[in-house]
Amino acid sequence: MSTPDAPQSGTPAPGVPVCYRHADRETHIRCQRCDRPICPDCMRDAAVGFQCPSCIAEGARTTRQGRLAYGGSRSANPALTSQILIALNAAVFLLLAATGGSSSPWLLRLALLPTGRCGLVDGRGYLPSLDQAQCDAAGAALQWFPGVSDGAYWQLLTSAFTHLDLWHIGFNMVALWVLGPQLEMVLGRTRFLAVYLLSALAGSTLVYWASGLDTPTIGASGAIFGLMGALLVVAYKVRANVSQLLVWIGLNFLLTVLGRSFISWQGHLGGFLGGVLIAAVLVYAPRAGRQRWQAAGLGAISVVLLALLVVRTAILA
Repeated sequence: MSTPDAPQSGTPAPGVPVCYRHADRETHIRCQRCDRPICPDCMRDAAVGFQCPSCIAEGARTTRQGRLAYGGSRSANPALTSQILIALNAAVFLLLAATGGSSSPWLLRLALLPTGRCGLVDGRGYLPSLDQAQCDAAGAALQWFPGVSDGAYWQLLTSAFTHLDLWHIGFNMVALWVLGPQLEMVLGRTRFLAVYLLSALAGSTLVYWASGLDTPTIGASGAIFGLMGALLVVAYKVRANVSQLLVWIGLNFLLTVLGRSFISWQGHLGGFLGGVLIAAVLVYAPRAGRQRWQAAGLGAISVVLLALLVVRTAILA
């Protein structure tokens, strides 16, 4: 007499899928890797979803040197990179808090400014009517804070580590803590870091093109949205259920639209599109020569972003 949880034996009805290892067991579960039907006894936990014993064994053979499915090296601690990124964001947050917060002279050195502006040396006021020559001639009390178009290209990345409000850094760092280790576990440390930094750069690029010229932009949200896009691509690749992930991404974009008066939709959208494209390069690269294809794809994305930045700078010059 069988229990409700025990596999049923007998002859399944014609046309009904059966486990490829147990022909007498009807099943509607498939291996995430080879797509063959498997019964509950043959299900094995994988990074995403379930795999069959054959694919688990094959994966063990192909990764016995510590290589992951998409060519990365297995991280001994998949959370380490995210912890370091969180620490860097926290350090910048504390620096700004200790030097005046919104009036900190560090703010406009780190934030993304499309064009430069003149301000008091102590950061407590700005004179947008003065150009650089007038600002430099006005005396020691004033200082010119350069923007990206003036050559402050570091702001394209430093802005992604800069936060003023506790809720802002809190939301972004919690999201990084949730998403980061999952992606590093699948992609490896180097590829995960490439997704994070290139997504941040993609978000900054769209900000540089589409935001107000006198609007400083800060926050890691572009990189975080890039991680969302990358995780979505990985989930599609392994045929995982993405409904909950899509709901979460949709809610974040809804919040972006509702708060567009103070939230950088440009950074969010640019980061998300960048993350999708970067992850697609990593997970869909042909197995033969995978590392070369991945390097070429990431290099091409970097060149396109660089070209967009150069063109925008020429327009603003």
